Amino acid sequence: MIDVFGTLGPSCTDEETLYEVFSLGMTGIRINLSHVMLRDCEESIKVIKRAAKRAGVSPKILIDMQGPELRIGKLDIPVILEEEDEFILGAAGIDVDNRILEAMKTGNEVLLDDGKILAKVVEADSGSAKLKVIRGGQLSGRKSIAIVGATVDMPALTDSDLENIRIAADYNVTGVMQPFVRSADDLKTVREVLDKNGGQNIKIYAKIENTIGVENLESFFDYADEIVIARGDLGNAVPLWNLPKIQKDISARCNTHNMPFMVVTQMLASMEHSKVPTRAEVSDIYNAAIDGASSVMVTGETAVGDYPVEVIRYMVNTVKAACDE
Repeated sequence: MIDVFGTLGPSCTDEETLYEVFSLGMTGIRINLSHVMLRDCEESIKVIKRAAKRAGVSPKILIDMQGPELRIGKLDIPVILEEEDEFILGAAGIDVDNRILEAMKTGNEVLLDDGKILAKVVEADSGSAKLKVIRGGQLSGRKSIAIVGATVDMPALTDSDLENIRIAADYNVTGVMQPFVRSADDLKTVREVLDKNGGQNIKIYAKIENTIGVENLESFFDYADEIVIARGDLGNAVPLWNLPKIQKDISARCNTHNMPFMVVTQMLASMEHSKVPTRAEVSDIYNAAIDGASSVMVTGETAVGDYPVEVIRYMVNTVKAACDE
């Protein structure tokens, strides 16, 4: 059976909701540590385990690291960015890491919040950058930022990541999701920290989110336990119409080497506010399963969506329909 993962969030933190989704066939849950520390999730993990036990499930608990993903800093309140608006990154504006500013050049296109917002750099220096909005939206703190066509060299693990990985075994974590894997060295670093801190049995999930990861895929197989086709940022790194071909290519290469793989991002995105998915979404899940996925995952659909139980019902039933073929 294919593993079905939800993501922990305000919509599914209570024991009864978690019991329902585990009873429907959810086998594991992701905890996103981009905004919180693992030690702050202790009570939530206890609730997850109680709910799963009631449903007769031994849950897989995955923690998703910050890794080298680029993010803006904190914002006291969300900012509305409308088309043609100009805004500042860096000094006297929205806080970002200096390495991001150093990589920006006039004319660069910049994607914010997983590509929901698109802007263009109109002025840039080492301390700040002025951008003009091309595609607007609401921007909250700690959202992702990506410079189209540019690479920013960031460490594989942040200080927060290191702290979380060191205590992962103490919290019964079963897997670590490493974002934006660029080389086997990124995974070796995670493995070394796990092994030094009692996490020898904790699996590593290598998230493929950029073209470097796609190119170096086979080099990860000796150090990863599962490959994650993370279509959110991967869809920002390539023309969106090429994403299905890349997903199929990664799936085929994993199958050739007997490497388990997961498919994630927007699998049931419409269900954040709808009780029923689109036909395209159901087909997407079905095709991922037919292509050999060992796991599928939803994120915002269960974390902040209106219908987390229905999301898992559709996910599980679609996977079962594919497995019955």
